[in-house]
Amino acid sequence: MTTPTTVEELFELYERRGAEHYGESITQIEHGLQCAALARRDGANDALIAAALFHDVGHLVVDVQGNAHFDLAKDDDGHEAVGARVLSPILGRAVAQPVALHVTAKRWRCTIDPTYHNTLSATSQATFKAQGGPLSPAECARFEAHPGFEGALALRSWDDEGKVPDLEVGELRDYVVLVTALADAR
Repeated sequence: MTTPTTVEELFELYERRGAEHYGESITQIEHGLQCAALARRDGANDALIAAALFHDVGHLVVDVQGNAHFDLAKDDDGHEAVGARVLSPILGRAVAQPVALHVTAKRWRCTIDPTYHNTLSATSQATFKAQGGPLSPAECARFEAHPGFEGALALRSWDDEGKVPDLEVGELRDYVVLVTALADAR
């Protein structure tokens, strides 16, 4: 397990491992860049843009998807919690919180709108059950009252949209200034 502790180590992790696929038709780095571009397009603040860029860092840190015994439909790598724990000390709570909640946002959307599940990629559909499936009414209410609710829903939308093969959206290092400013502001 490789856990970055600085901005530079975070970028190096993506440069070293970002070309890996994670069950989708694009790579980790392509997905993160597409999500960040969508966040920027929608006028998100810098913390949400960074969260979109790095929301799946937990997959790179935990690194179980290459394991032949890991089944996306049955096993959950807890990437959202791992990612939040990695990002919080580097970039702060405003970046970590939507990352921590983006799986709950998927579960919430599937619960309140069952047709939403059909719009998910095959991989996201497979992981839905392993990640806990639908939320209970109490869990829905608790999530809706959470101060990070809106940011998590925005990140979830970018996560769903950011899976387009061969889409050019810039380079990882295009975000160094933004990410460094967030780290320096901590």
